[in-house]
Amino acid sequence: MRRNFVRALGAVGLSAALLGMAACQDAGSDDTTDSAACGGKIAIFGAFTGPNAGLVIPSLNGAKLAVKQFNAANPDCKVTMQDFDTQGNADQATPIANQVAQDQSFTSVIGGHFSGESKATMATYDAAGLVMVSPSATAAELTTLGHKNFFRVVGNDDTQGEAAVTYIKNVLKGQKVFVIDDGQTYGVGIIDKVKAGLGATVAGSDKVQTDQQNFDATISKIKSAKADVIAYGGYTNEAAPLLKQARAAGVTAKFLGFDGLYDPGFPKGAGAAADGAVVTCPCLPAAEAGGTFSADFTKEYGEAPGSYGAEGYDGATILLEGYKAGKKTRAELQEWVRAYDKQGVSKYLKFAENGDVDKSKVVIWSYDITGGAFKAQQEIKLS
Repeated sequence: MRRNFVRALGAVGLSAALLGMAACQDAGSDDTTDSAACGGKIAIFGAFTGPNAGLVIPSLNGAKLAVKQFNAANPDCKVTMQDFDTQGNADQATPIANQVAQDQSFTSVIGGHFSGESKATMATYDAAGLVMVSPSATAAELTTLGHKNFFRVVGNDDTQGEAAVTYIKNVLKGQKVFVIDDGQTYGVGIIDKVKAGLGATVAGSDKVQTDQQNFDATISKIKSAKADVIAYGGYTNEAAPLLKQARAAGVTAKFLGFDGLYDPGFPKGAGAAADGAVVTCPCLPAAEAGGTFSADFTKEYGEAPGSYGAEGYDGATILLEGYKAGKKTRAELQEWVRAYDKQGVSKYLKFAENGDVDKSKVVIWSYDITGGAFKAQQEIKLS
């Protein structure tokens, strides 16, 4: 159902769909909205530089593409977007949140891209009445904290963890799984889900630290556990040297990471050691995205969309359509997102009361690494 509908969009193309919204109108009304009331300003924040930026740049570029196309199709409803680089660091995201919240020209936010920075800033944006639409923050706890302003267009780590357990059992045939997390919101959350799902199959566990470079102690534990699979929850900066050192030390266990490693920097940093590694992601392969998105992205940036490119486009489009419908205040845009119910390029977009995207629409894929490049492997079916 999802693929048939998504592919049907390709016949008309995203550009034509945007052009079809040429008159600025209130949702559910035939009356033309005054052009002065149409448009607004979006803040987008995330790790746009730094060691983990490769995971986020496709999403940023997807959002930029959506804004560019929208403005070209709607010259009387101009939307601007300002990006704020946090390097994925919660401490850097916090003052940015304060700045954006106090600047009344901003009426919506795309982000965070990482779970830690999202958790650190949610209360600030919520108090200011600013809606947050996240393309890639997946920690399950983010939608349990009581904030009414946070929505995400991807499945959370409960669903990704469930899919990873299925993959480890059915594809990797893991008998002794060694699990590792980086101590951060995202890494701890997804590894806890994997441990719960694997039960006695977990043969050992360890934690690494941010910016750690020597992993001898962890590698010794992996060897002692006689692990045949390693499951790693965290980001490229630590995972790449860990895997490289493990292979150099003779560890042959299969390596599985999660969407935090769906980053060109991971195979680049790990080198030949990355070949054969697998990552899971609640994000679509470029070829699976709806309409003309992939072709438009490739034309704009000279490369196919990577991790969360389609989701970044969808996150921006939800807000852009709100501005188009004449929503101009922070409160109006928050309610617009809450009520959103429409096909996107990554999936059908409809949100539960807590801000999670409808679980029935969540898609999890596995990607393997060959010759330093990610290749879509298979969709992992959820129960």
